[in-house]
Amino acid sequence: MGRALLSHFLVASNSSPRLASSLRSAARLPSKYWKSPELVRRSSSPIGRNGCGFRCHCSVSLSQPAAPETSSSSVKKRIVSGVQPTGSIHLGNYLGAIKNWITLQNSYDTLFFIVDLHAITLPYDAQQLSKATRDTAAIYLACGVDTSKASVFVQSHVRAHVELMWLLSSSTPIGWLNRMIQFKEKSRKAGDDNVGAALLTYPVLMASDILLYQSDLVPVGEDQKQHLELTRELAERVNYLYGGRKWKKLGGRGGAIFKVPEPLIPPAGARVMSLTDGLSKMSKSAPSDQSRINLLDPKDVIANKIKRCKTDSFPGLEFDNPERPECNNLLSVYQVVSGKTKEEVAKECQDMNWGTFKIILADALIDHLIPIQVRYEEIISDSAYLDRVLKEGATKATDIADATLNNVYQAMGFLQR
Repeated sequence: MGRALLSHFLVASNSSPRLASSLRSAARLPSKYWKSPELVRRSSSPIGRNGCGFRCHCSVSLSQPAAPETSSSSVKKRIVSGVQPTGSIHLGNYLGAIKNWITLQNSYDTLFFIVDLHAITLPYDAQQLSKATRDTAAIYLACGVDTSKASVFVQSHVRAHVELMWLLSSSTPIGWLNRMIQFKEKSRKAGDDNVGAALLTYPVLMASDILLYQSDLVPVGEDQKQHLELTRELAERVNYLYGGRKWKKLGGRGGAIFKVPEPLIPPAGARVMSLTDGLSKMSKSAPSDQSRINLLDPKDVIANKIKRCKTDSFPGLEFDNPERPECNNLLSVYQVVSGKTKEEVAKECQDMNWGTFKIILADALIDHLIPIQVRYEEIISDSAYLDRVLKEGATKATDIADATLNNVYQAMGFLQR
C-alpha cells in the first residue's frame, strides 16, 4: 500500500451504512465501540486492483509499538509500506506508492517491505518468486529509498506477520471476508475450483501487516478503502474482546491492544490507469504489456507505448472530465513525473493536440525513469549489499513486530514462552 502525501487526511471509517451495520451485528459489540461510517460510501462500488489484489499498502505508526495511545510530539512516527513482487514493478506501483516513500522517509522512521506472502494468493511461478523479490527490493533502493533513513525487508522474513494473521483470523467473521469486492471479482473470474482460501483471507494478512506496527495512518489507494475498513473494524473488535481490564487481569498493561488506523490518500498519482483503458487500473496481471509502463522498460519501448496508448477525439486536453478518462489519466501521470502543479499542467496542455502531448509525456517519463534504471543495475549486480540491506531491515522489523505479537498472545490468554 501508494502513494505531497500528507496533504489529505480522511478521518473516520467511510463504509456504507449497510456494511457498517452488518459488521457491528457480526461483532456483537456495544455501539460505543464503533465509529460512524465514513470511509467507503459505496461498499458495492468496483474495487480496483494493483497487480494481483492488495499489492500495495502503507502505514504510519509510533516508534514504540507498545506505547500508549497518546504520544508525545517528540516521538517520531513510523511508516510501513509494501509492494508485491509479482512481475515487473510498473508506473502505477511507483507513482501510487514508492515515489511518495522518498518524501516520507525524511520525516518518519520508515520500514518498506516486499509483500511476498501476498504474492501467492493467486497462481504464481515459484521459480521466479525469489528473483522477483530481490528485483523489487533493488527497485525500492533505486527509486531513492535511503537505508540510512529507512529499513527494507521481505515480509516472509518477519514471521510475526503470519502469526498475527492466524490470531486475527480467529476473531474475523467469515461474513466480513465474503463481502470483500476483490474476492468476489477474482473468484468469479477464476472459478471456485481454482481459488485458494488465501484469496479470501488475505485482507486479514493485510490487517496484520498494518496492526503489527501500531499504525496511526495508512496511505492507501482508492481500491483498498474497503480492506482498510476491515482492518479498522478488526482492530476495534480485538481491542474490545481482549483489551482493557481483561488484558490487565492477565498481567498486561491494559487499554487498547491495537491502534485503530486512519486512512491517508495522496492528491495525485494514487491511481494510475491502464494505457489501453482509462477505466481500469494499471496492473501487472493485465494480459497486454501495452497497458502499462514498467519501470525497467527501455526508452524506445516507453516512447512506443505512449505513442500507441488510447486517447479520444475531443479538442484540447483537460482534467476531470468523466467522458475523458484516458485524458485525465495521462495528464495526471505527466503532472507527477514533471513535478508541476495541476494548474500548471492544465494551462500548458489545454490547447495541445494528442500528438504533441504524447511526445512531451514520453520525454518526461524517460527523463524520470532512466536514472532509476541505471541505479537498479548497480544494485542488483551487488548481491552481498542487497542481502545485507534485507537482513538488517528484517532484524529491525522483527524487534518491533514481536513486541506487538507478544502483547496479543498475552491478551488472548496464551501461556507465555
